[in-house]
Amino acid sequence: MSDTTPSESLETRIRTNRSELEETLDAIEDKLNVPKQVGKLTAKAQSSYEENPVPWIIGATAAVVVIGGIVAWAIFGND
Repeated sequence: MSDTTPSESLETRIRTNRSELEETLDAIEDKLNVPKQVGKLTAKAQSSYEENPVPWIIGATAAVVVIGGIVAWAIFGND
């Protein structure tokens, strides 16, 4: 037979559940913290650029060409 009383078992389960709830709430808070997430994304992008800048340069060039084309079409296009 077990040495723990039913109340001790209940208290242990309550402590465990509170701990799990606290961890879950901390994780949710972390995900919803926009400044923190932006900082993580910025650090990840900087790291990626430092490792290999070529895809970033190609992407930026493509974006400039597309935006320039849209602007030129808007200005010189026949309405």
